[in-house]
Amino acid sequence: MKSFRPTSAQIPRVLTIAGSDSGGGAGLQADLKVITALGGYGMSVVTAITAQNTLGVTRIQDVDLDVVEAQIDAVLLDIGANIVKIGMLASPEIVRTVAKALRRHDVKRIVLDPVLRATSGASLGGDDTAQAMITELFPMASIVTPNMDEASLLLGRELLGVDDFKLAAEELLEMGPQAVLIKGGHLDATHTQITDYLLWRSVEDGLEVVQSKASKHDRINTANTHGTGCSLASAIATYLADGHDLSHAVAKAIAYVEAGLKAGRFLSIGGGPGPLWHMHDFYPSALLDETNQE
Repeated sequence: MKSFRPTSAQIPRVLTIAGSDSGGGAGLQADLKVITALGGYGMSVVTAITAQNTLGVTRIQDVDLDVVEAQIDAVLLDIGANIVKIGMLASPEIVRTVAKALRRHDVKRIVLDPVLRATSGASLGGDDTAQAMITELFPMASIVTPNMDEASLLLGRELLGVDDFKLAAEELLEMGPQAVLIKGGHLDATHTQITDYLLWRSVEDGLEVVQSKASKHDRINTANTHGTGCSLASAIATYLADGHDLSHAVAKAIAYVEAGLKAGRFLSIGGGPGPLWHMHDFYPSALLDETNQE
């Protein structure tokens, strides 16, 4: 009988806990594409099943709490994870179930993307879910990655522009995570540049200090932006699992998503905003260039 023995070869193991996107552009489907494209081994816990496509979300069915917990146990008791990425948790009960399970498994590294609203505007979790995330998951998180709308919901006030990012990040950092990245992609189209604001805690000479970095990059002219938030958080998680420090992981993740947006400008998937092209490094010739569009 053949025996199964562990080998010495290791690749970053990334567990995504998120909702399923039947259209394949966001949610755990996007997460697994990103993790694989960046050289990691992706695993998944399904928290909700959504009926959605490029036009929007038409139905959401939460997965039973005991099934969510059983998935986490099955993965972490056998394979383990170098890092956990959390996306859509559609109810306070699911938030508490996930947090309890991760504490029980002593998970130390978590990238939390507080998915509370779809790009189409559909609600994926209300105020109660946001408060549960703050109470249960923020203190466990290595980094939280809200966009402007999600940061507004978490703080209970509207963020109007880039000038609000610094104070908002400081207030979110006070809620317990080790780092906060506020994403500026939801600024209106009059902004030709996008600013992402990173604030994080670090230790220097035995003392905790707070550092910040604003990343500015040109807005990419494309309608195909579905799944950018999921993809960015998963890229950050994979780079962190691969040994990059936080600031470097965030910078590389932003560059990866930018490249995916550029490569996906001419993709024709569905009748609405399509996804970025996650596999741009592997299949660049599958896409048209601008000269062929003229």
